[in-house]
Amino acid sequence: MSDLPGIVVTGASGRMGQMLMRTISDSPRARLIGALERPGHDWIGQDVGVAMGGAELGIKVTDDPLEAFASAQAVIDFTAPAATVEFATITAQARCVHVIGTTGLSDSDIKKLDAAARHAVIVRAGNMSLGVNLLTQLTKRVAAALDEDFDIEVIEAHHNQKVDAPSGTALMLGEAAAEGRGVSLDNVSDRGRDGITGKRERGHIGFSAIRGGDIVGEHDVLFAAPGERIVLRHLATDRGIFARGALKAALWGIGRKPGAYDMLDVLGLNEN
Repeated sequence: MSDLPGIVVTGASGRMGQMLMRTISDSPRARLIGALERPGHDWIGQDVGVAMGGAELGIKVTDDPLEAFASAQAVIDFTAPAATVEFATITAQARCVHVIGTTGLSDSDIKKLDAAARHAVIVRAGNMSLGVNLLTQLTKRVAAALDEDFDIEVIEAHHNQKVDAPSGTALMLGEAAAEGRGVSLDNVSDRGRDGITGKRERGHIGFSAIRGGDIVGEHDVLFAAPGERIVLRHLATDRGIFARGALKAALWGIGRKPGAYDMLDVLGLNEN
């Protein structure tokens, strides 16, 4: 058992943190060796299994990433941009794989992550599921096949606790559509329509966000032209798909050369 890769989960008390820890604990291919939370959190010092309402796992929740990452082969991180950037510096020093599912990262944040990836493996994706990554590839291909007579809209729905919009997955799909069209998303992105906005700009890619209840994640890419519409859709009903994808990414990254990777690399779908 001790020969299995050791994995640390950040943001241990969150929905994804708890799902990740259960997934790793149940896996025959990895072992949970650490759980990290922010300083001052109620879980600090508790056994993580007990904190989750179950049996002891023999792992105390800590707020010290240096200590937690020192003996890890991989860190799985679904937290907040500032924390993720800080963790990336430490994972690079520890030479362990850093799997990032954090959304809402700025261009500046991503540049810092890319700098850390010169020293360690970073796998970053707006969504870790197989289905969504297939949807991304389909979106790129359909966008490349259709001209600007087809308007493109990305519609996403999530639970009422999600703090960023559009979702990381929606942006990933928008990037795929823009790449298929051979344009920069920054130049054609339409968000937050309200009031008298004027007619839709030809060639632009629109985004709409829905927040409510306990929706795990729903994403539609709509291609609409006069007289016809094409809709590509992915519905997530179980948060476990993201945890299983993140664990797959962590195990894939162990032993790889330092660099910035994504789930298309992990799944062998990258066309580059």
